[in-house]
Amino acid sequence: MLHLDYNIADLKGKTILVTGGASGFGAAFSTRWASAGAQVIIGDINPAGETIVAQIRSDTSNNNVHFIHLDVTSWTSQVNFFRQAIQLSPHGGIDAVVANAGINNAAESRYFESPTIDYLNHPSPPPPSLKTVDVNLTGVLYTVHLAEWFLPRNPGSQPCTDTTTSSPRDRHILLIGSIASVHPLISQSFYTITKHAILGLFRCLRVTAPLSAGIRVNIICPYYTDIGLMSGPARVILAGVPIGQAEDVVDAATYLMANRACSGQSLVTGPRLKLGLPDGGYLTREGNEETGVWEIQLHDVETTDVFTDRMVKMVKTVIAARGWVGWARGMVGAMVWPVVRYWRNLL
Repeated sequence: MLHLDYNIADLKGKTILVTGGASGFGAAFSTRWASAGAQVIIGDINPAGETIVAQIRSDTSNNNVHFIHLDVTSWTSQVNFFRQAIQLSPHGGIDAVVANAGINNAAESRYFESPTIDYLNHPSPPPPSLKTVDVNLTGVLYTVHLAEWFLPRNPGSQPCTDTTTSSPRDRHILLIGSIASVHPLISQSFYTITKHAILGLFRCLRVTAPLSAGIRVNIICPYYTDIGLMSGPARVILAGVPIGQAEDVVDAATYLMANRACSGQSLVTGPRLKLGLPDGGYLTREGNEETGVWEIQLHDVETTDVFTDRMVKMVKTVIAARGWVGWARGMVGAMVWPVVRYWRNLL
């Protein structure tokens, strides 16, 4: 069963970076964590981030909240964001990075599936716009790549696999997926593609990041949630359909952020419901109570991990059995391959 058991006071003094923090979930996360005494650094392309930071400082009496202009699709902008964050951090390091920035340009998807340009006769047809892909996928990959360099260098931090550490420092990447990560949103192809990709990224990093860099990686996948940004058409489509509450998304993210035992965990948020799900189902919920946060038990993830582990062990066993003779044969084969390829091309 899932229990959101955490002590929000554990966030005090931590330096947390939030991309796309000028609105929506990013602003809500930042407000909650700043109220707990965390230093929050918001990065956003929207200059309204300055106003949001001023509001958060006023509401939380925490002046350790900062805004840095950030275009997540620009590598240079992302590098500068991380470098400036290090300068602002009281302890000279970063404890957590939230890859939250994302958009959903519905017009892009409509045009992609229903092209209007005459590609046969147009003298110079432009390519379709891929802004959603640039922000939601390339931007996240830039953020995560930089996080994997900066987090292990967080002064005083220990690998997340070290359960004996008493250091307040952390190494945490929180990915923001969507219900579209596990279920397609028909007609929203670009958004669905990118959110599927974020789930794929999580499935990889949940295994490798703790081992290679001592970084814990988690993901939340919100269902339709009213955060004040839902368009009129979306509200019409969802009329009469229960939607998620923003506070549940924030609570789920805070649980993953504050509880350092959480690593490789995936949570989905949705409307508050009572679900009588059988044990071993895809979701677990807390008792019989109404809840809007569930843990996704994606069995194929565990199966893949087991398969990969067994495959690697089998390969290692074969390598050990072949010994130096096998290694030598492999080296000879690699060295003569260019010659073999050359003669094959001649023939």
